[in-house]
Amino acid sequence: MAGPSFDLEIAHPLPLAGVDEAGRGPLAGPVVAAAVILDRGRVPAGIDDSKKLGAEARADLCGKIREVAHVGVGIATVEEIDEINILWASMLAMERAVAALGVEPAMVLVDGNRCPRWTRPSQWVIGGDALCLSIAAASIVAKEERDRMMADYDAHHPGYGWAKNKGYGTPAHLDALARLGPSPLHRRSFAPVAQFSLFPAA
Repeated sequence: MAGPSFDLEIAHPLPLAGVDEAGRGPLAGPVVAAAVILDRGRVPAGIDDSKKLGAEARADLCGKIREVAHVGVGIATVEEIDEINILWASMLAMERAVAALGVEPAMVLVDGNRCPRWTRPSQWVIGGDALCLSIAAASIVAKEERDRMMADYDAHHPGYGWAKNKGYGTPAHLDALARLGPSPLHRRSFAPVAQFSLFPAA
């Protein structure tokens, strides 16, 4: 099966930004979005949907993308996730990522089935990280940024295994929640965390 390309992007004006997020499913930590404007004459080889890449390849590509592309990163905090829900927090992170580009895109392609509530020209693309190079690049940056953040958080809130599970609800993470109770970085609006919310924070 062919990897992502510019085939769906060439119909749109430049500069074009691809946008994707990481971290909608975890029980802890922020949701992180990235926006990437690729230079079509200097595209690092091997860009693909971040979920298809190993950790080493993903980290290497993230560095190469940052060297040759305009990159913006945006986050929505745990508090924002709990206040407005994970869907709209993801949209908010995407808005912040595009705003952080430093370049105003003429078009934005967003992975998924909806775009943020903005006025800028944009289009959503289901499975965009497997189809569009710009979105795939954004998926790599978003994943790398969030994984790095969760490893840092793990050092400040040990016991939950975030450096390994990145906040997802693995059996070990759920066991730690039962023993330690939620940390300040747990999403209390998520059911597996809510059932432990009466416990003191670790």
